[in-house]
Amino acid sequence: MRLGYVVLYVTNPAECLAFWTEKVGMIEKSRKHAGDFSIVKIGFANQNAALELVPLELMKNNPSGLDLATPSIAFHVDDLDATHDSLAAAGVQVSDVGNHTGIPSFAFSDNEGRWFAVTHG
Repeated sequence: MRLGYVVLYVTNPAECLAFWTEKVGMIEKSRKHAGDFSIVKIGFANQNAALELVPLELMKNNPSGLDLATPSIAFHVDDLDATHDSLAAAGVQVSDVGNHTGIPSFAFSDNEGRWFAVTHG
């Protein structure tokens, strides 16, 4: 398992993007659209780990009940099903493997109830 990206729920996506790219020196790595919203992944050019800037307005209905004040962390694995089964066998609470926002993934919970995403990659 390796760190993939950290989701930051942001109130002003354009200002946040400008801060991280213009002041901190990150670059835009990818951009996807969810309705009228853009979700931008940024990071340092020489590193795979990234920040994903998700507009808070996109999450206003928050069907998953996420704590939007806390960043979400996503891990990448080579074998999604094997990792899922290994965590479940170790007694970790895991969700079903599914296709979330077009990406095969699942989530697991730590001992304090925080949820983490796991994707193939």
